[in-house]
Amino acid sequence: MPPPASLRELSVTQRHVVLASFLGWTLDAFDFFLLVFVLGDIARDFDVRKTAVTFGILLTLAARPVGALLFGRLADRFGRRPVLMLDVLLFSALELACAFAPSLAVLLVLRFVFGIAMGGEWGIGASLALESVPTESRGLVSGLLQSGYPCGYFLAAIAYWVVFDALGLGWRAMFVAGALPALLVMYIRARVPESPTWQAGRADRRRRRVRESMRGHWRRLLYMMLLMAAFNMFSHGSQDMYPTLLKSQLHLQTGTVTVLSMLLNAGAIVGGLTFGAWSERIGRRRAMITAALLALPCIPLWAYGGSLLLLGLGAFMIQVMVQGAWGVVPAYLNELSPDDVRGTLPGFAYQLGNLLAASTATLQSWLADRHGGDYALVMASWMGAVALLLALLAWLGPEVRGVGFGKARS
Repeated sequence: MPPPASLRELSVTQRHVVLASFLGWTLDAFDFFLLVFVLGDIARDFDVRKTAVTFGILLTLAARPVGALLFGRLADRFGRRPVLMLDVLLFSALELACAFAPSLAVLLVLRFVFGIAMGGEWGIGASLALESVPTESRGLVSGLLQSGYPCGYFLAAIAYWVVFDALGLGWRAMFVAGALPALLVMYIRARVPESPTWQAGRADRRRRRVRESMRGHWRRLLYMMLLMAAFNMFSHGSQDMYPTLLKSQLHLQTGTVTVLSMLLNAGAIVGGLTFGAWSERIGRRRAMITAALLALPCIPLWAYGGSLLLLGLGAFMIQVMVQGAWGVVPAYLNELSPDDVRGTLPGFAYQLGNLLAASTATLQSWLADRHGGDYALVMASWMGAVALLLALLAWLGPEVRGVGFGKARS
């Protein structure tokens, strides 16, 4: 089967840029989700409750806006490519450091600093890729980039199965494996050029400050932040505590948990690619709204499947919709952003939304404890409410599909 027309239009160099940005987000997510699979094991090792360990998730998410602002401003000033390489090296080194944490307190500090590094990757990678491809390819490239997130979760599930279960090396070895993304820097250095849009406006951009570049756009930042809060409650609400639901409430074995997690992320990849490409035809807002509303009938299967077959189907289908909506996000946020702050604004808005949603896993864990460990009830209720909120916010937003970048921007 020949590739879609939008992919055929990409040059070899553009494909390298897209691949590097995709791998950056994949490996960033891989490092983030390693913690999700070993929450209970860390809690036992440090003799604390699982809820205390979930603060590592909260702190990582809360720190990401700092990284988005810091690394985003560096990328707007010095270029996407060199700052992306620095960022990948930093989050890989910090992940490795987590393997040697002597206490929960030290681990939580490391997860916070890791969150700063993680916060820089998405915005820089997305702007680098979307500024480098033709306008008509943005929808598909957006879905491909966002599919890196479930791919990272998928790889984390494999690492959990192999490193933790099959080899029996324990949770610390999982974080040692998390240092592997540093190798991506060599590929970026060898194959990936700087964004042509950034190069074209380089001289002007260095003289302009954020406040000047954002003049007239502050309400848009507020909207983007609220939209991203709903998006992050949507994705983290369906993913972060899912292995805990399977292990603690359904008492499934490691291999079964891994397979269901793989199905969940396979659905996420299908959804991101499908809805991202579809948004090029029907518009960004309509694609996001459709995916959010279609998640509602998937919730009962995902949380209360009743058999492994139905649980697997539910896990697959809900992530088709969750990450289907997310597949539109890279293109939508970059098209909403002024040229001068595109390295900063999409990632900063995204991570500010993450900050508002950072307590998702901790709240779900706390609510489940209050309801006798019923994670299914808590997570299903959460997802239903957030899906409706997301659809409403997407409906209220502007449609900006195909807006020009650089000199072509209208």
